[in-house]
Amino acid sequence: MPRETIRTMCPMNCHPTLCGMTVTIEDGSLVSIEGDETNPDSEGFLCMRGKAAHEVVGNTGRLLTPLIRHQRDGADWTPTSWDDALDTIAARMQAVGPKAVGFWQGHGNAANDYGFGLKRAQMERFANLYGCQFWDPAMICWGLGAFGAGLTGAIETSTKEDLSAHSEMIILWGANTVSQASTLKHVEIAKRRGARIVVVDVRRTEASALADEVILLRPGSDTALALAMMHVIVADRSWDAGFVDQHTLGFAALKVHLQTMTPQWAEALTGVPAERIIGLARSYAAIRPAMVVIGGSSLHKGGNTYEAARAIACLPALTGNFGKPGGGLGPRHGGRSHGAGFASQSATDRRVPGAYVPNQLEAIVEALETGAVKVLFAIGSNVLSSFPDTNRLRAALAKADLVVAYDIFSNQTIREAADIVLPGTIWLEEIGAKATNTYVHLSDRAMTPAGDTRPVYELYKGLAARLGVADVYPWANQEAAMNAVLDHPATRHATVADLRSNGGRVALNVSQVAYPTLEFATPSGRIEFYSERAIKMGLPALPSASADDPSGTASTGTASGGSGLTLAHGRTFAHFHSFYDHGRALPTLAAREDVPDLWIAPLDAAERGISDGDAIDLSNEQGAFQARAKVTPRVPSGPVWIRDGWPGLNVLTSGASVLPNAALTTFPFAVGQASFAARVEVQRSDIGRARPPRSDARQSS
Repeated sequence: MPRETIRTMCPMNCHPTLCGMTVTIEDGSLVSIEGDETNPDSEGFLCMRGKAAHEVVGNTGRLLTPLIRHQRDGADWTPTSWDDALDTIAARMQAVGPKAVGFWQGHGNAANDYGFGLKRAQMERFANLYGCQFWDPAMICWGLGAFGAGLTGAIETSTKEDLSAHSEMIILWGANTVSQASTLKHVEIAKRRGARIVVVDVRRTEASALADEVILLRPGSDTALALAMMHVIVADRSWDAGFVDQHTLGFAALKVHLQTMTPQWAEALTGVPAERIIGLARSYAAIRPAMVVIGGSSLHKGGNTYEAARAIACLPALTGNFGKPGGGLGPRHGGRSHGAGFASQSATDRRVPGAYVPNQLEAIVEALETGAVKVLFAIGSNVLSSFPDTNRLRAALAKADLVVAYDIFSNQTIREAADIVLPGTIWLEEIGAKATNTYVHLSDRAMTPAGDTRPVYELYKGLAARLGVADVYPWANQEAAMNAVLDHPATRHATVADLRSNGGRVALNVSQVAYPTLEFATPSGRIEFYSERAIKMGLPALPSASADDPSGTASTGTASGGSGLTLAHGRTFAHFHSFYDHGRALPTLAAREDVPDLWIAPLDAAERGISDGDAIDLSNEQGAFQARAKVTPRVPSGPVWIRDGWPGLNVLTSGASVLPNAALTTFPFAVGQASFAARVEVQRSDIGRARPPRSDARQSS
């Protein structure tokens, strides 16, 4: 076969950053993967995760045939056929009944689907028509932050293009280069034309290199910082009176509420000097338009919960930044532009009536513990790594009759808990699409599926045939299913053929500016400082920093509340959640991060006799985890920071629920995240140094 170059998308899901690729194929084999310079979102950029994607193809660690075992504590996996595996699974499902079956999908299921949602909808369609449990993984990612912003009324986001063209001030609040590479490119453009850039975070991140000012605060204290900024704006009488009068609700109550939330009060909680809080508030009020880019899941774990996003979303309302080019809230993980959407294929209106386990992480674990759920599917997900309180979940999974995993590599859940493994196709072996805030991009099939791998919709079709569930897959093929999703005003009713003829993409019919009509997503249609809806859920009427302990551990009573160092976590360039067995399956990524590195401040390290490169133990009453010390001034004294997703790390984190059940169905996305808070004791391990100290160049990275 002649050499062929196909446009596709990177399989990482760093939304709203999604990057284009060109893939060259010859005689059915991969020749090269390069960044797609014609892609209007990424313009040829690929980070090291994208550049390492070629190592997925032909990888000797790929799962290529269905596997089954009869003892979970053993490695005696036996190859089987898809038919035999599906027969076994369907028989167990019939034995326990639909309500005792649950589906959980992770980011792996969206490698060629993120933002588009067909594969998510196909799982939901099966579950709705069959009548079984399924849960929305937004609750473990961006959902809790969106809940907070949504209570205020600001779910929509403005685009990165609007930011680069119009913003005069940009606050990157917990947002970093490794999560939003394409967004940061637009921040650079704005900086070059004179925009002021401020980074607010728990450590000096990669994005700090762009900043005019970096504000380091204690993990979980972001709410207090936002409230104190509002206090200053109100005290200075620098709010936008016209906007507040016409487009907000509850300002009088907010003014009273803020009286005690002074910069001095916030300094005690955040560690940020009061004069710096005053300076930030005054510059934000004075420089317009100003845009706040809120970070992803890490910002909303620990003491912040939903409260930080709720309070931060009030700031653009006080200053009249909503609905204006360059203002409001910028791109965030899971956010959508005004007018965006796709045609749902989930068959939600046909869901079989019954009692269902709510979209609450702790409720899922409880359902496994009590036997309410006896069969669990993990679709492109490593639940033992991604859920908090790993030991509790591990014990709960042991009670299940059957655990089925669909994935492309083995992982912790497969090794420790699964009974049957089904091998999935990679992003180059099936057709799909991914959507940013402004475009939908085609991920066309470029290669023949390896081994006995199959697309995940074949799982639902196979189960439906065995269980007698009709209309699970009503399309002629996956391209026809994609056309059904594309049939929406936001795409101007495009088809896959339209995408192919237009270079692999179509622009979405959306507003670059969020809330251009100033009609907000609240019962009043205004930004709500004061929320009756929150009261009905059992939540505070006004944005509040509810925890005196910003770490969030004291309020849960778990994960060593009140002692030790506060554990914070986030993302690095060498990983994305639990993709590729946490990057261990790809040599480039595994070499970049050979063991977990814990960032610890020089003072905290010295007090514990820890030197850079030492093997260290992190522990609390829930468990222990081993890492390597990275002694660095880029993290302040008090917290420690580590890349999330390492197998075993969530042994340390709290699985306590954050929101009451009454709040879980407020929005059309899941918000039932657990706390993930943790305080840890850190000490040198008995085994000595993990390796020689890093060079000076590595220490400064």
